[in-house]
Amino acid sequence: MDWTFEDFKTKLDGLQPSVRKKALKIAQELVKENGYSREKAITEGIKRAEEWFYDLRG
Repeated sequence: MDWTFEDFKTKLDGLQPSVRKKALKIAQELVKENGYSREKAITEGIKRAEEWFYDLRG
């Protein structure tokens, strides 16, 4: 299942491209492996992607 930015534009449009890509990847994994709904997965994916980004930046 490939998701695009357009699927969740309002939630993702404020993110940097690398964070947006990471959030979509995380969300896809959450749906596939943990049975999350798409909406819950994208919310959690954004949260985790932002944490990932800030951890990289120090």
